[in-house]
Formats: sequence, structure tokens, C-alpha cells
Amino acid sequence: MSLEPVLARIDADLPGATDRLLELLRIPSISTDPAYKGDCDRAADWLVADLKSIGFDAEKRPTPGHPMVVAHGDGDGPHLMFYGHYDVQPVDPMNLWNRDPFDPAVEDTAKGKVIRGRGSSDDKGQLMTFVEACRAWKAEHGTLPAKISFFFEGEEESGSPSLIPFMKDNAEELKSDIALICDTGLFGDSTPAIVTMLRGLLGEEITITGPSKDLHSGMYGGPAMNPIRILSQIIASLHDENGQITVPGFYDGVEELPPEIAAQWQALGFDHASFLGEVGLSVPAGEHDRTPLEMIWSRPTCEVNGIWGGYTGEGFKTVLPSKAHAKLSFRLVPGQDPHVIRDNFRNHIRTMVPFDCEVAFHDHGASAASKMSIENTAFEKARIALSDEWPNPAAYVGCGGSIPIAGYFKEVLGTDAMLIGFGKDDDQIHSPNEKYDLSSFHKGIRSWARILDALSK
Repeated sequence: MSLEPVLARIDADLPGATDRLLELLRIPSISTDPAYKGDCDRAADWLVADLKSIGFDAEKRPTPGHPMVVAHGDGDGPHLMFYGHYDVQPVDPMNLWNRDPFDPAVEDTAKGKVIRGRGSSDDKGQLMTFVEACRAWKAEHGTLPAKISFFFEGEEESGSPSLIPFMKDNAEELKSDIALICDTGLFGDSTPAIVTMLRGLLGEEITITGPSKDLHSGMYGGPAMNPIRILSQIIASLHDENGQITVPGFYDGVEELPPEIAAQWQALGFDHASFLGEVGLSVPAGEHDRTPLEMIWSRPTCEVNGIWGGYTGEGFKTVLPSKAHAKLSFRLVPGQDPHVIRDNFRNHIRTMVPFDCEVAFHDHGASAASKMSIENTAFEKARIALSDEWPNPAAYVGCGGSIPIAGYFKEVLGTDAMLIGFGKDDDQIHSPNEKYDLSSFHKGIRSWARILDALSK
């Protein structure tokens, strides 16, 4: 089967593909709000109907939460499983939107045409790039270049509570040669990327309790221990003068970048001055002997996300508080065990609390990092195919955030996952005025057509 007619059909059908995406974007499938449960059902039904229209055996599968959509095609060759999510984030605050978030439209901007609306980039627009690539293959050749399945969930934006149980219950059906995920982005505006490293996440909340009640600082200041003082010492102790994290055993298992990956990252020409300048900063923090890209993609972090205690209202109150609190998060890299790090962190804190004070911990989840094996030949085939579509050659990159589904494919199904996306840093996902560049949508469809062609051979 020839690729060129498929690409030509994608170009000719871009208006139709855009209309279909706009139709899906009009469904307010906000998964975290029970008021939109019916709309999540409608989005699942829409996808089932659309996949059936291009020859897939598609079904809406119930879960305790929002339904899954599972579909299987009729092609031969390697089995490719495509994952995406049809749910979206809430839209608040509404007053910051320039248009109704569920009345999407194609808009002209200074940088070109964009598709504006909630879910346009995260993840409905990205999801539909793959659907449209399959539509073009079917329309041109009457069949698919490989055995293709779809797996769409409706709870990604609300923690995916039904995902792992569903994957375990349907493991044999969902296993494939490789999983494809379109929920990431380009590097810059024109360099395609395949994410091969995802950081894990560990969340901790600590409460230091000193006196049994808030105290008058004039009467007790000095002899009475102040919990905020203890907490400040703890937080200050977590990094040394070189930016390294001091929790015992924190770097156990952390590996150095392979030289070939380090060279690819260096060739990307990341402008850290511009990156920091956009948020009013200029000097990189973190580990002093690491590049900014390493710090974002392949190095672990410890950050304080919130701290409070005592009187914080208007005016002034000379109080010595009974309690002080902080929330901290650790971004983790492959080789680190989040549960060991939690134990070591808590033991470290306990050694710093005076004997007549107390510390309490509340965990906020723990997930390990994911690392994809690029020894799988599918990765290099996909990288070359992407390079043929975009101005710059594709690169293997890391991701500072966490996308747990990639790890679940490996842990639950034994399947390697490949993350390829076409979003841009300014897409404003999760924020008002979310958009997806029309060029990202168009070239994303063409990219998947090329990747399907490459992986089928």
C-alpha cells in the first residue's frame, strides 16, 4: 500500500477532519464534575459511532466511573494499540475565556490559524489526529496497514480511577505489540519528539505541632519552641549549596544519560534564558553541574508547593502558632523507588523535630518514573518517519511531567509505550483559551500516516 495517496487524501480532507473535531469539542465532557456525566457518555458514544463509520468494531464499555471506548480494526501485521482520553478539564474561570469554551472555532492569530476550545489540544485534537490518519488509510486503500486498536478513557483528567482495574480485567484484549499515546508535544514549534522518559511523582504533606495551643509571643517567645521555626529548618535542609537534594539515599538508582541521548538534547539548542525569561527569571537553580534540560527531563527534584502557619490575615497578630504545615512534591526519575524515598524523607524529618514536638505526615500519592526502551525497533522507525514530515529531525526527549498511562501499559500489559504528540507550549492546556494549531492538527494526521506506514513494514 502506497503512502503518497494517503497523504494527498489527508490534505484534501482537512476541512472535513476539522469539522469532525469541532463537533467532538462541542461536547462538554468534564470528567471531574458529576454534572457532566451525561456529556461524558455522549462523547464516548460519538467516538464509537465515528470509529464504526470507518470500519472499526467499536464498543462503549461501562466502568464504575465514565465509560471506556475500545475498538479493533481489520488490518494485518503488527498490532498497534492507540490510547487517548476524551475527557477534559473544567473551564473556570469563565471570565478569562474570549469565547464559549464549548463553542469551538478556527481563529486567525498572528502565528496562524488555531482551533480554539476546551480539549482542542488536551486531548481531543491529539486523539483525532490518529483517527483521521486511519480514516485516510481506509478511504484510500480499503484497509489498514496494520492491526490497529483504540483504547479511549474518560477519566484521565480526574485521576483515572477506573483505568487499572479495567486494564487488568481486559488484559488479553488490550495487549499489543506497542502502545501509541498522543498526549505530548513538539519541542519548540517545528521539532517532533518521542518521549522516552517520564518523571514519577511523590507528594507529601507535613504538620509540625509544638505547643498545645497558639501562644502570646510576648509571654512565650524565647522559651517555647515555634513550629514554623522547626519547619523552616527542615525545608532549608533539603538542598545543599550545590542544589543537590540531601534526603539520605535520594540518588540511589539514578542513572546518567546515555551519550547519544545527551548529544541529541544538546543539538536541540534549548534556550534556557528565554525559557526562564518568560516567567521573569534568569538564573537556573537546581543542581549546579546539570544543564537546564537535564534538570527538567532526567533529574529528580524536591520542591515546596505550599507552606502556612500562624496568623496570615490582614493586619498583624503577635501569635506563636501551635502548628505549621507544608506540602512538598518530588519529581522522580527511572531507578528511584518512591516508597523508599518516602520512608527516607520521613525519617530525615523525624530527626529534626525536638522531642517535645510532634510531626504528622499525609501522603498525596506515589508513582514511579517510566523509561521506554528505544532498543525496540519501532522507536527508530517512528523517529525517521516523523523526521520526514517536519522541518527538523525528530529527537528522543524526556518529559518533566508525569503521564502514568505509559507506565501502566508496561506494568499491567507488558507493552512498551511510545509517546508522540503535536501540542505546543503555548496551547494553554488546563487554562482559559486553550487552542491547538491547525498546522499541528494537519501535520499530526500526516505524521501518524507516515508512522503507520513505517511500523507496518
